Amino acid sequence: MNVLLLSMPDSFEHMPTVAVRMPNGALCSLAGNLDAHHQVAVADLILVQQSVRETVERLMREHAPDVVGLSVMTFQRKTSLRIVELVRSLHPGVRIVVGGYDPSLAAKAYMADGSGVDCVVRGEGEITFRELLRAMESGQGFGNILGLSYRTEDGWRENPARPVHSLEGDEIRMPERDARVLAGYTMMGRQVDVVETSRGCTFDCGFCSIIEMRGRNFHTYAFDRVLADIRDARDHGARAIFIVDDNISLNIKRFEALCRAIIDAGLNDIAYTVQAMTSPIAMHGDTLAPLMREAGFRYVFLGIENILEDDLQFLKAAAKNEFRQNGQATGNASLRAIEFLHQNKMYVVGGLIVGNPDDTRESIKANLEFASKYVDWPYIQHPTPYPGTPMTKEFRARNLIMIDRMEEYDGTTAVVATRHLQPEEIEYERWRAERWMKTRHIPAVISHEPLFVLRNWWKMLSFTFRGSSIKSVLGLESDRAVFQRYRDIRSAERVYL
Repeated sequence: MNVLLLSMPDSFEHMPTVAVRMPNGALCSLAGNLDAHHQVAVADLILVQQSVRETVERLMREHAPDVVGLSVMTFQRKTSLRIVELVRSLHPGVRIVVGGYDPSLAAKAYMADGSGVDCVVRGEGEITFRELLRAMESGQGFGNILGLSYRTEDGWRENPARPVHSLEGDEIRMPERDARVLAGYTMMGRQVDVVETSRGCTFDCGFCSIIEMRGRNFHTYAFDRVLADIRDARDHGARAIFIVDDNISLNIKRFEALCRAIIDAGLNDIAYTVQAMTSPIAMHGDTLAPLMREAGFRYVFLGIENILEDDLQFLKAAAKNEFRQNGQATGNASLRAIEFLHQNKMYVVGGLIVGNPDDTRESIKANLEFASKYVDWPYIQHPTPYPGTPMTKEFRARNLIMIDRMEEYDGTTAVVATRHLQPEEIEYERWRAERWMKTRHIPAVISHEPLFVLRNWWKMLSFTFRGSSIKSVLGLESDRAVFQRYRDIRSAERVYL
């Protein structure tokens, strides 16, 4: 069968296209886990944001797919349904399958009459999608395929959930990067790829969709497989790798051993980025941080979440941000973790969440000032009521959800109010501070990627300060006017076809 797998063009707005465009690792994993006789094409539409319709039309002509699969996050839902409509108009008989976080947690959104969707893969997709294609080929029914919802003449049927995979053995095979049919993945001028070494998390943060999608668990791949995956990414041109694990820092001894394995294998000539909790870095940074740097880690996304204890309690993120001595919590771990990373010449991407139910303007500013002072690159988000999360239930119970347009659920658009502020005011405070934080990282980028900055500095600055004008630069126009123009630009950016 001919299979076309698409990720959506909608992107988080923290970074300009020219600086960061990551591949969707799930699609290549799906491609690598189908039976070998299938012809599979993977297309990350984030690479063609200005020509989505034309690209989909071309891919449909060139690959004549029997099955089209879409990977979708919540803020991409509207775009995905438009792409389904386009695909169906081009090839009425094609079978359309959706999967990813949003279809897994809000399957009914894809089951409406006229949606054009035939099947929803819930949870991990490799085995479910493999079994689905086998059933399609053989003409068998879909009733025994775990993790699948599917349309019948009598309406939709939902099979039982598929248990999460232990990642042991070789049932889940390596990604198939040769299936990609578009190019342009980049991170600060380096070709970038993604690698997965583990799945899952055992914490229960109220804002996170991972627990709702797969439960509280943590499973790991063997190092031989991980190193082979890194080599394959490097052989395909990657000089930067984002390790996409949900929470690699759950097992620090394993993380340290992975760093040693990367060094011993000679794979430390790659610039690695990873996301981690503050507490383990703070507790083990004296040994872990030097190993990370030697292994090639350059950027660390730290889940700081918030510096105020009350907000951490609401986010259910206090435990993972505690610094502990002699078994007792003795304070927030963020500063200590940042210090270890900076001492070892790594850069901190600071993940914070502002706009929680009891936040005031002053508490939001306190977090923004912390980010401005201590992190190298801000990744500041607003709490977003993703389907099924505990946070969503609480916001709904307190009548604080002000916006229900899913395309705005991208983390940097405020869609919920606090007891003291409306969403627009929350977003304004973040936007006004964050623009200037980002400029602070320019010297570091110049030192590591001077040619990239020389070629692209204007594109990066114009993205960061979009909405500004000559009048605003000269002080003849207020920040409020610039902010409104920025919001109008952002709204237009969300329309891809």
